[in-house]
Amino acid sequence: MTKKITLLLAAFVLVAACAVKQTKSMLTSGDYDGAIEMSVSGLQGNMNAKGKQDYVLMLEEAFAKAKARDMANINLWFKDANPSNLEKIYQAYVNLNSRQENVRPLLPLKVIKENREAKFEFEDYSDQIVSSKKALSKYLYDNSRGLLGTKVKQNYRRAYDDLVYLNSLDPDYKDVKKLTEEALFKGTDFVSVYTKNETNLIIPARLESDLLDFSTMGLNDKWTVYHSNRQQGIDYDYGIIVNFRQINVSPEQIKEKEFTNEKQIKVGTKKLLDNRGHVVLDSLGKPVMVDDMRLIKAKVNEVRQFKTSQVTAKIDYINFRTNQLLQTFPLSSQFAFENVYARIKGDKRAVDKEYYQNFNRVKVPFPSDEQMVYDTGEDLKAKLKDIITRNRITK
Repeated sequence: MTKKITLLLAAFVLVAACAVKQTKSMLTSGDYDGAIEMSVSGLQGNMNAKGKQDYVLMLEEAFAKAKARDMANINLWFKDANPSNLEKIYQAYVNLNSRQENVRPLLPLKVIKENREAKFEFEDYSDQIVSSKKALSKYLYDNSRGLLGTKVKQNYRRAYDDLVYLNSLDPDYKDVKKLTEEALFKGTDFVSVYTKNETNLIIPARLESDLLDFSTMGLNDKWTVYHSNRQQGIDYDYGIIVNFRQINVSPEQIKEKEFTNEKQIKVGTKKLLDNRGHVVLDSLGKPVMVDDMRLIKAKVNEVRQFKTSQVTAKIDYINFRTNQLLQTFPLSSQFAFENVYARIKGDKRAVDKEYYQNFNRVKVPFPSDEQMVYDTGEDLKAKLKDIITRNRITK
């Protein structure tokens, strides 16, 4: 028991030493906030214990250096007078305040060797936070309105992100919600997906409607919306055209075949006989028993109903703004109808068990050509979704 306690204490000391070393490394490399976080974590428990002094000194130094660096950056950003620095200024004041609130619960902290309390210069940043937030909010609002006045889709997207951020800073700021909806609409690429029939056959209406049912395909993302039915008031940016090129349906086929199976099966046991027909005895004088095997036969008449369909298409990506063909992808799918049923004469056990299901089947009507073509739909839909997913219009 004593040995286990000693090992646990040694492990604890080693972990603590590693933590102190890591904190010193952060402090030396300029990761002051990382050093502060490690120091605060290390000071949990008895904060004024001698073993915690390294953390106290490192926290004091890291806090002072972090504050000095933030204030120097803020002064530089103010002198630069670039509106794009407003967010940096606001975040810097927020970080200054958060850092103080992170340290405050630990105070006072003693520096035992120097017989003093660790120094942490706290300030009230509330006015700076409020004023910098107001300045940032005004800049984000004015800049977003300016971006929305352009005819550049990327600008609309930038405006949307800035307006979302503005709303998180200052909910209900002016007409931000309305402008956010406008930016989202203007920044979205609307894609019209439709079919063209280049075959000499009528494509089942169900196949077209199911193929273009995007409500269950999960293709829409932040900046791309796919419509299979054009909507009023939307100027479509791109088109994805499913061009049906060829539809083939094979004739109905019925093939019959007859085969015979033979198999040796065990029906029991019997006494072993020698060449003269005498019973063979074991060392104890008892008859030697062996498997009684019997040859069984079965004649099977099998009927196979078979019919296939194939749909071939190509997917064209069109830029409606430039009327250019962007990309083309092949799309094809096959569907096979098959029904196998069989009749047997003889012993069923001569046939493999996996084949038994065919004895329970009967002849069924062949599906119509239209049904065959429609049945390719699920595979076609999955392949179309894969093409669109792998070849996004908005990167």
